[in-house]
Amino acid sequence: MAQIEQSDGGKKKKGAQKKMAIHVDFTPMVDMNMLLITFFMLCTTMIKSQTLSIALPTNEKLQQEELQKAKESEAITLILDTTYDDRGGVKDNTVYYYTGKPETEFNGAELVSSNIQVAHFEGNEGAIVKGIRKILHDRNKEVLEKVEAQKDRWRRKEITEEQFQAEAKKIRNDEKLTRPVVIIKPMDGASWESVIAALDEMQINQISRYQIGTLTDTDKAMVFATPDFKQAHSHDDK
Repeated sequence: MAQIEQSDGGKKKKGAQKKMAIHVDFTPMVDMNMLLITFFMLCTTMIKSQTLSIALPTNEKLQQEELQKAKESEAITLILDTTYDDRGGVKDNTVYYYTGKPETEFNGAELVSSNIQVAHFEGNEGAIVKGIRKILHDRNKEVLEKVEAQKDRWRRKEITEEQFQAEAKKIRNDEKLTRPVVIIKPMDGASWESVIAALDEMQINQISRYQIGTLTDTDKAMVFATPDFKQAHSHDDK
C-alpha cells in the first residue's frame, strides 16, 4: 500500500508549500510476481529438443538364434564400408553384399569370393528403384505387394491407420510368405551414416527380420579382394 506522510518540520513561512513524503510498500507486488512466476512455470510447455530419430530393431525382430536357423535362400548379408576425403568427410558409402553362405576359393595366397557384389545407397528415380534398395525390394517383393494393397485400402479410407498398421505387421511376420533375413555388418571404418541408411532401408522395404552382426575374418577377406575396395582404398597405402 502507498502512504503519504505530511511533515510538519518546524515553523514555515506563510504561504510556503507543504512537503509530503510518499512511501510505497512493494511487498504485495513481490508476492504477486512470485505467484505469476509459479503459474507460468507450471503451465508453460517447454520446447522439446530436436533430435534425429533412428530406426532401431524392435521386439518385432527375431533373436540371434532364430536368424541363424534361417534358410540359406532367405539370407542376405550387407557389409558396410565408407571412404573419406582428405578433410575427413564422408566421400562414399559402399555396400558389399552376398546371399546365402559366402562362396570362397583361393587364388594363389588370396581368398576370393564368387558371390559377393557391390551396391550403393541410392534413392528412387521416379518409380524406378535403384541401388541396394532394389536388391532388398526384389527379395521382399511378396510382402511389399501385400502391404501396398492394405495401404491402398487405407488411402481409400476403407480401414483406419491403426488397422493398416496391424495388418502390415501381420504381413511382415507371415511365415507363409517369402521373406529375407538381413544381417548388417559394418566394417571398422564404416560411418554412422551408412548404418542409419541400412536401418532405414529395412523400414522402407518392410523387412522384419534383420540384425546388426559382427564382421568375420572371411567377410573381411572377401571384401578386401574385390576390385572396388582396392580402388576405393588405394590412397590409404600411400
